[in-house]
Amino acid sequence: MEIRKLLDTLALAERLKDAERHCLTSNGRQESVAEHCWRMTFMAYLVSDEFPKADLTKLFKMCLIHDMGEAFTGDIPTFEKTTEDETRERKYLEQWMSQLPEPYASEMQALYQEMEERKTLEARIYKALDSLEALIQHNEADINTWLPLEYDLQMTYGNDKVAFSDYLTRLRDAVREDSVRKIETKRNNQRR
Repeated sequence: MEIRKLLDTLALAERLKDAERHCLTSNGRQESVAEHCWRMTFMAYLVSDEFPKADLTKLFKMCLIHDMGEAFTGDIPTFEKTTEDETRERKYLEQWMSQLPEPYASEMQALYQEMEERKTLEARIYKALDSLEALIQHNEADINTWLPLEYDLQMTYGNDKVAFSDYLTRLRDAVREDSVRKIETKRNNQRR
């Protein structure tokens, strides 16, 4: 990539460091989109032995770029995101990708298409990890920061995304168990 284009692209990606997500960290600070993408990619690496047929380079790329549209729109929690929000994010993302040099423009467009269709192993893994990372982060945050609807979401969110994999289903079950323990601990503390 030509150096000026590389610097411009990195400047856009830098916005994700400041784009705050709904989730808080264990220290009570807003998580950034960049942090979410990084940990998803790290998760992909750590579970890669469970998916020997997966193209890890492709999976890592999906995890890294999946929220690039939020550099334009910011993060909108899944339970608030509308079709209009998705359309607007996609429009900005497509405009940006079309300005990238080849082979990056074509490769990113193909990756986003594959992620949207969720037919390949890599796309299914990426989407499951996207859901799981958010759930894990919620479990790591102080439960007093949870919205009322998140108590139910911690039990159900992502179930459909992990169903293709026994390993990811068991991981989802363990995350749910952590949520249940966290909720029970809060209830027990309130009774005292």
